[in-house]
Amino acid sequence: MRLPFFYGWVVVAVTFVTMAIGVNARTAFSLFFPPIISEFGWERGVTAGAFSFGFVVSGVVSPLIGRLMDRAGPRAVMELGIVLMGGGLLLAPLTSAPWHLYVTIGVMVGAGSVCLGYSGQSLFLPNWFIRKRGFAIGIAFAGVGIGSVTLLPWVQHMIEGAGWRTACTAMGLLILVVLAPINLFLHKRPEDIGLQADGDAAPAAGAAKPVSNVVDPVWVNTDWTLKRAVATARFWWIAVGYFCGLYIWYAVQVHQTKFLLDIGFSPNVAVWALGIVSLLGIPGQILLGHVSDRIGREWVWAISCAGFAISFAALMVLKFQPSLWLVYVMVFTQGALGYGLTSIMGAVVFEIFQGKHQGSIFGTIMLAALAGGAAGPWLTGVLYDRAGDYTLAFGIAMVVSGLSALAIWQAAPRKVRAVAGRLHKLQA
Repeated sequence: MRLPFFYGWVVVAVTFVTMAIGVNARTAFSLFFPPIISEFGWERGVTAGAFSFGFVVSGVVSPLIGRLMDRAGPRAVMELGIVLMGGGLLLAPLTSAPWHLYVTIGVMVGAGSVCLGYSGQSLFLPNWFIRKRGFAIGIAFAGVGIGSVTLLPWVQHMIEGAGWRTACTAMGLLILVVLAPINLFLHKRPEDIGLQADGDAAPAAGAAKPVSNVVDPVWVNTDWTLKRAVATARFWWIAVGYFCGLYIWYAVQVHQTKFLLDIGFSPNVAVWALGIVSLLGIPGQILLGHVSDRIGREWVWAISCAGFAISFAALMVLKFQPSLWLVYVMVFTQGALGYGLTSIMGAVVFEIFQGKHQGSIFGTIMLAALAGGAAGPWLTGVLYDRAGDYTLAFGIAMVVSGLSALAIWQAAPRKVRAVAGRLHKLQA
């Protein structure tokens, strides 16, 4: 029986809920962190290292998840992620030694987050849309923001009332009970269930062919394996762009709260600023995803990088002129503009390297992205320790923002496939 609407929107809805719970389940470690330290008295570096180790695990398994997606599809990848993340959170309350956290929060939750988060979802969701690709991904990934303002306060309330172990167990059960069944509705491509991308009808015999969005037929008709992709300049430009993109993202996200406290703002303002960034990211991702379908992926990537650059500039000025309006500028440009990166991250790779091996290619590129996510906070901290303030670190981050925009412009997805808003130029 046919649905009265395109099944791709079911896929978007499942992704939205999965991202809302899955991504924020990993983020919730920051809420578990204080009571764990308080209970065991371990060093902060050792305890926080479990979360950082999860980043390393994410990077290692990312190419493997891409291969699994190519071979078995999204249901296998998502259910594996659900078992790993749910199991890790259910076992974490049994912790009595640091290595227990490294196994549960680090290995299990870290590996599961690759499946359930941005990387895993970007491996198949772009298949379902062409004309509305950026818009659909933007809606799906906005689930992270909704989850952060609904799920995390609930977790904190539970920690305060029943303890971190009960909250951790509840999160694990939520993942298994909610995400395990709904992810059975996923399919890798619309063609797998007799549909066309965007819900288009199959072309009738003898009917005029729809306008193709292919700009470079030779490139598109190449059977892109990982080996062939790695041998191209485009692959490495994307890798550089994604490394720099996550570098700036996590550099500001990790350090902005401490910076605001250091220059005299109250804890309420510092916490409010971090929360509003996530809220602004919801409409920002959706709107910029839609805009990318009209003007192109490179332009929106550049706009998002400019958002991060402006937020770093505002932070630099705040040191010398602490004012609330500059905090507003920093928060708006980071959330409403910067977070637009996620809405087109999958689209850029798919429009350049679409094919049977796109999962393996994207998973390998995400190694560079995750390395950037790890390097940004670390190098920013090191530069602060050496210089005594954040001025040099934020200045370098502004340069990295520009390099990220330049790299995606050089990768030039517009020269391989045109977005819907540019099809009229192909016709002309």
